[in-house]
Amino acid sequence: MTQSPNDDALIEVEIGAEDIYKGRLLHLQRKQVRLPNGDTAQREIILHPGAVAMVPRTADGQILLVRQYRKAAERILLEVPAGTLTPGEDIWKAAERELREEIGYRPGKLSKLGGIFVAPGYSTEYIHLFLAEELVHDPLTLDHDEFIEPVAVTMEQALEKIRSGEIEDAKSISSLLLTQQFFVK
Repeated sequence: MTQSPNDDALIEVEIGAEDIYKGRLLHLQRKQVRLPNGDTAQREIILHPGAVAMVPRTADGQILLVRQYRKAAERILLEVPAGTLTPGEDIWKAAERELREEIGYRPGKLSKLGGIFVAPGYSTEYIHLFLAEELVHDPLTLDHDEFIEPVAVTMEQALEKIRSGEIEDAKSISSLLLTQQFFVK
């Protein structure tokens, strides 16, 4: 991030924190902050270990997506393969693990596309985005609570699914749009 001489006029300083809930995946804290004008405020923050999301591209140029039911959305979503990091986990190893679990392929080549904060107003979750190529069949078993259906599409079809609203997931939209540059003819 680029520093600016005016950063102090924007930064909130944490002066206290209280745990509200700590679960398997999420940790909710209420933080007290000092605002740039000297006043105090409370922020409810979900602490999250982060995640990885990959756009797997086959040798013939297909993109492998997954369909899965998402309880929070109350619907089946079409997404890029993704998964949560364990604290301290290497993002490159996590990307390989998740691809092997969700679509049954190990990437021969991983390229970092960038990353996104999911909801920076209330969550620390940051997703590292990758393009996965040179795929080799090397499956791992899905997690016991995952039920996933792989779907192969062309890049043009994926972009049309974004435009039509069939792909609604932010990490998928972001990573597919970033990947689009590799399909320029």
